[in-house]
Amino acid sequence: MAQNAVSTNLPKAADAALTTRVRLRYLEQGDVWGSPVLFLHGLTDSSFSFMPLMPYLPASMRAIAPDQRGHGVSDRPRAGYAPQDFARDALALMDSLGIERATFVGHSMGTFVAREAALAAPDRVAALMLIAPGATGRGPGLRELWRTVETMVDPVDPAFVREFQAGTIHRPVTPEFLNKVVEESLKVPARVWRAALWQLVAIESAARYRAIGCPTHILWGDQDSTFLRGEQDELSRIIPDATLEVLHGVGHAVHWEAPEFVAQRLRRLTRA
Repeated sequence: MAQNAVSTNLPKAADAALTTRVRLRYLEQGDVWGSPVLFLHGLTDSSFSFMPLMPYLPASMRAIAPDQRGHGVSDRPRAGYAPQDFARDALALMDSLGIERATFVGHSMGTFVAREAALAAPDRVAALMLIAPGATGRGPGLRELWRTVETMVDPVDPAFVREFQAGTIHRPVTPEFLNKVVEESLKVPARVWRAALWQLVAIESAARYRAIGCPTHILWGDQDSTFLRGEQDELSRIIPDATLEVLHGVGHAVHWEAPEFVAQRLRRLTRA
């Protein structure tokens, strides 16, 4: 399969009404009795963000990728866009699907969500894969983005969204894939951009992540301008059982630019 091609063999889509009072759309593939892995996308992305990975995952892995609240075609409540809110949804989705314990894979904003789940329910998170994580929301990448999003109104400007998404990529992706990514981001109303990003920008310290007790693998591309190398080093020092792997010539969208590599590392993490 060509890198970043839009797959025609899509995982099945379903909806789940959660105890957190939202309805989430999610994609699922693999053995329902297999090793569960929950994929959490970044700001304004959706479950589609993980489509490049899906062809490389083994059939024995139960892969579940929700549209998080406010994103994709899931519910858009008026409030509740902190990482802790997203994490409660993720754990409630596990309840709905009868999953006791899972590996969590987060990208960008999703890494904050995955960490909150590991702190809130350590017995339910077997391991973490953090793809392009931030340690806090105080870095220059989020600050620059906030200056635009702070005054954003509907309808969100498609040219801005394309520039935002293209700016996360260093290795080229296909035009068809990027078009679909932009289409997914345009589903997100301006109020959700603001609410979710503000909750990230407000994170001032990474000290609480010292309490994460599960194996954690950090993947970061050295061309990432959203979250810089110093944040990766900080997280790998703070999280007790964390390893950091740097991919050369890769940007912020590691799972789009090197999906086969990410899938291989995920297989290794779930086996361990």
